[in-house]
Amino acid sequence: MNEFEKVIVSMDFSFFATGKHKIDAVSFLVSQNAILLDVRANEEIATIKLHLKHHLPVIEIPFNELPSKIDQLPKDKFIGVFCSSGVRSAISMAYLKSKGFENVKMIEGGYTQLMEALMPCKIHKHINK
Repeated sequence: MNEFEKVIVSMDFSFFATGKHKIDAVSFLVSQNAILLDVRANEEIATIKLHLKHHLPVIEIPFNELPSKIDQLPKDKFIGVFCSSGVRSAISMAYLKSKGFENVKMIEGGYTQLMEALMPCKIHKHINK
């Protein structure tokens, strides 16, 4: 059994039922020692680019380029994986876990939750901590 298969096997009912694989956008944006991995396509990134200057770094690696660019990701940081709907982020999370990234979760809610978490009042609270 290869590492990816081992990760898939470990993702049983309990894994998904407890929500261990995801984090809400608000909680993620206040995380320490974290990066946001944006796995959307280049066309999506060109349309809506995520600049999280007051929160945390963003690394953009389109889903289909993740295997060839995985060395751009730090293993010592918490990685929140983002895409528009959750499909690519879920697969990316499993892939990263199979490559030895232990602290990785998918950011739930896609654009809707992320944009809600970036409303002016929430950014203001974050900046003025």
